[in-house]
Amino acid sequence: MDLRRIMETVNMIDNENLDLRTTTIGISLLDCIDSDSDRACQKIYDKITTKAENLVKVARELETEYGIPIANKRITVTPISLIAAASGDSDYVKYAITLDKAAKAVGVDLIGGFSALVHKGYQNGDRVLIKSIPQALKETERVCSSVNVGSTRSGINMDAVKEMGQIVIENEKINPLNNGNLVIFCNAVEDNPFMAGGFHGVGESDVALNVGVSGPGVVKTALEKVKGESMDVVAETIKQTAFKVTRMGQLVGQEASKRLGVDFGIVDLSLAPTPAQGDSVANILEEIGLESVGTHGTTAALAMLNDAVKKGGIMACSHVGGLSGAFIPESEDAGMIAAAEKGILTVDKLEAMTAVCSVGLDMIAVPGDTPAETISAMIADEAAIGMINNKTTAVRVIPVPGKGVGDSIEFGGLFGYAPIMPVHKESSAAMINRGGRIPAPVHSFKN
Repeated sequence: MDLRRIMETVNMIDNENLDLRTTTIGISLLDCIDSDSDRACQKIYDKITTKAENLVKVARELETEYGIPIANKRITVTPISLIAAASGDSDYVKYAITLDKAAKAVGVDLIGGFSALVHKGYQNGDRVLIKSIPQALKETERVCSSVNVGSTRSGINMDAVKEMGQIVIENEKINPLNNGNLVIFCNAVEDNPFMAGGFHGVGESDVALNVGVSGPGVVKTALEKVKGESMDVVAETIKQTAFKVTRMGQLVGQEASKRLGVDFGIVDLSLAPTPAQGDSVANILEEIGLESVGTHGTTAALAMLNDAVKKGGIMACSHVGGLSGAFIPESEDAGMIAAAEKGILTVDKLEAMTAVCSVGLDMIAVPGDTPAETISAMIADEAAIGMINNKTTAVRVIPVPGKGVGDSIEFGGLFGYAPIMPVHKESSAAMINRGGRIPAPVHSFKN
């Protein structure tokens, strides 16, 4: 790498909020299954603390050697509904507590995988895990939970959609912030390094290191140099910038996996914002030419951004995976927060935007008196977008007790704060209470 490129990367780190958003080690727990849950939990603890023992140490070494900040160190594991089903336990809270203890022991920020996959129906372990989510999140600090309720191939499990709306409301009664650690998916991916939706799929190797890159500030700065140019130039500029950012991710990911003695999995080349000034996806869209994110043209600009990021990243890395695109959380992005406070960015507009970007309605704060059926209907809408478009969508929605439109909730840290967004008052209960399954779309039959 020549001096000019080295200095360019240094400037990105120092002035444009470039970082490696996460190094996430995925660990299979299939060999920890045991009919005795105490033995199973001991096996789980031992395997996690052995396989991830050096993750934080190696990440810090690489930060020092390469000068690249690594914001988060995380773990994903096999969905616990699969591991705990052999035990016959009536709840799986002890498994969540075990994950939490293991995460603390090795010093990671979060651990994902208190999860269930119910897109086509329930097994007993799925039912027990889902009912355990509120108490599991109450009793842990670092555990993240996810439930996959639909897929393009299987359709949408509306019984699970209804139940997850109820789980969100149960979380609200305990602590609304617990819903920040719960994601409801359609088309969940098995190698996602980002939280709260990460888990280690059964098709993955025993242990693998996945990384998530970011850099909204880098993309915005690059676009400032092509003001007034055509959209072709904008797309090409984003593509070239994504290439550089992803190269950094692959370099760190390969070196980390080698030092840890595990497989190198994927680079997730998502643009993940933070509340920090200049680290906003919304600001990128405004740099493209929108007076404010949420106005007409936002969906088109976001579609182009997402596509260009993927094209640039795929050229830079042999193994791209995870979610890979642009996150548009309400609370974690300063530009999104500002637009929501002005009433320009609404839930309906965010829903339209999710049709062309990564994931879905993310960290959306809504009034505390929102009915469970309305939450379920929001989940169903997002699942339908994912199912029809053959993409991953998700909902992370946070009803806030005692608060309504015009108020806000402070999450702190990476999550920032969120204004309470209005939702439609008209009921969806009759539809949600039908249950059953929405069939898979006709274009899902590819064989």
